[in-house]
Amino acid sequence: MPEADPDRLVDCIKLEKKLPGLAKPPFPNELGQLVYEKVSKEAWDLWLQESVRFINTYRVDLSSKEGTEFMLKQLRIWLGLEEGEMAQTAWTPPEEDAGESAES
Repeated sequence: MPEADPDRLVDCIKLEKKLPGLAKPPFPNELGQLVYEKVSKEAWDLWLQESVRFINTYRVDLSSKEGTEFMLKQLRIWLGLEEGEMAQTAWTPPEEDAGESAES
């Protein structure tokens, strides 16, 4: 198997800039190839963090066809490849200035 090219850059469709890409496609299908060609490693790492919230909130079984289809649909929506609303997760990101307003 050929080694990944550390200098390989992609025009990231999520972060909208040229960034280092993944070492290999994350899935052995068309979507995996598209992610390899058009999603940066930085954006993929963000997706992996986001996907944990879906898995935990919806108790997604990734070994089932339904669980895999659910997660791939969320990925396509997250990347902007498919219209639709992301499923809601129980977690919400902290506000940027939350530490500053915690005065007594």
